[in-house]
Amino acid sequence: MDLNLRKAILANVTDNSQDELEATIVDAIQSGEEKMLPGLGVLFELIWKQADQTKKKDLVQLLETGVQHAGA
Repeated sequence: MDLNLRKAILANVTDNSQDELEATIVDAIQSGEEKMLPGLGVLFELIWKQADQTKKKDLVQLLETGVQHAGA
């Protein structure tokens, strides 16, 4: 069975509004289910590809802060 997870995830959110995309992210985070992590990764990849260098730097700074707080 050939399953392209990235394509399947994108197909599930292609026509979603901003509110629906936000709800998807919030639900995935709040559920804490491991199976949601690939979907969040695909969404992050889309964000990363659209971000300019300044936004990428901001994202990395936010990530660094989040990692530091998660480890505390």
